[in-house]
Amino acid sequence: MEAVVTEPRAKKAAKTLPKELEYETLAGRVFYRKGYRDVLNKTKTIEEIMGSSGLQSIIVSYLMMRVLSKLDEAEYVVLCNEIGLHIDHRNNPASDIGIFETSVLTPDKVDIHYVGVPAKVFIEVDIRADVEDLGETGYINLKTNELFKFGAEKVIWILSNVQKAIVAEKGEKSWRWSEWNEDIEVLDGISFNVGDYLKKKGINPIK
Repeated sequence: MEAVVTEPRAKKAAKTLPKELEYETLAGRVFYRKGYRDVLNKTKTIEEIMGSSGLQSIIVSYLMMRVLSKLDEAEYVVLCNEIGLHIDHRNNPASDIGIFETSVLTPDKVDIHYVGVPAKVFIEVDIRADVEDLGETGYINLKTNELFKFGAEKVIWILSNVQKAIVAEKGEKSWRWSEWNEDIEVLDGISFNVGDYLKKKGINPIK
């Protein structure tokens, strides 16, 4: 009698999840949006977990202002708003901010599909994926290294829950952890200070 091979229940369940709940794929692994379990439990709607928080949004806006006001637009183009990236099959990360060299992101590479070339610098503001199984540190390591393999030179993480920043540069053995109220250089002498900016705006991230 021929054996019947069945898939694990977890795999079957994953296939039935709405596509909208997927945040990104990294190294062949699907990561769902933070809060997707609440949607499955029907305590939240998909719309309630799709958007960024007010704090995340203002940090991204501040970083964009800092970068756009200083960078030479003939040399760089800056993209934001959960950029879809295509590295290879089953490897499609999302990124908050990408600073691309115009010599790399040429006009012919801009279309309706995900971006298929790496940014020189990626900036991530908080973790927007559900990483309960892997843990935050494991996820940060995985995503940063996948972006390095893609061709990025620097990846910066801003973590509002601990008010820290991580600066990872390709080829460096250790990554630099900083308080987010310290000056952090992006590139070409351009820096930002998230903690100082929020303080000036009278925004208290801990409530």
